[in-house]
Amino acid sequence: MIGLVTVNYNQYQLTREFLDSLSTVKNAKKVTVYIADVSTKKEDFKVSRYPMKVIIKDLPNRGYAFGINCGVKYFLEHKINKFCAINNDIFFDKNFVSASEKAFKKSDIFGGKIYYAPGYEYYKKYKKSVIGRILWYAGGINDWKNVVTIHRGVDEVDQGQYDKIEEVDFITGCMLFFNKRIVNKIGFWNERYFLYYEDSDYCERAKRAGFKLFYNPKIVIYHKNAQSTGGSGSPLHLRYQRKNRLIFGLKYAPLKTKIHLVKNYIFGF
Repeated sequence: MIGLVTVNYNQYQLTREFLDSLSTVKNAKKVTVYIADVSTKKEDFKVSRYPMKVIIKDLPNRGYAFGINCGVKYFLEHKINKFCAINNDIFFDKNFVSASEKAFKKSDIFGGKIYYAPGYEYYKKYKKSVIGRILWYAGGINDWKNVVTIHRGVDEVDQGQYDKIEEVDFITGCMLFFNKRIVNKIGFWNERYFLYYEDSDYCERAKRAGFKLFYNPKIVIYHKNAQSTGGSGSPLHLRYQRKNRLIFGLKYAPLKTKIHLVKNYIFGF
């Protein structure tokens, strides 16, 4: 059994679409979904029609990491030891469950291939024939000089160039798999971040504890990019990116980079 944890913040339609998609996946009954509902405007949510077990918990809004931690703690209490932190603004490939189960046999912490959902591409330059094959994430790279986490392959058309299982620097929290061994070693997600960079922090902690992070292209989802925060470039998106980049950089970056990071944050250049 794999425990999927997702956070819902006033996005009930997205979460319904998420569950509708998951219900069509092969072996959907082999997952349990925990929805951390941190919405300010609560709605009734009917889940009895889905083939997989769905748990909804009404929680205060203390950020994405808080919601993920609540789900992981619930699963641990119920003897589920494999987890996936996953966005609600996605839909699933049909083989998501089977590919994830196979990956857990070889890795403790890993991610998969993420495409833009059709119509949600950042650029509108693509031919119709390639829509649905535009990459959003195919492995992560840490750029410590600039303290940014780079999505390998982003905005490229998938032509098989990232079809190998590979070790990577970080895994996006849009879909991040990990197991009890990771939690036992490094603990839970850092709730100080509230939104953004909590995934990079967790990955960095795992690496420094001796774990290898892997990108597995057999696990596929499609992302409706940044729908829960108003889209890329929204004021909310930019504010938390800027603040948490500083927190992350001051914790892990080289000293020279830390100095530049503080100057940039204070003076805005």
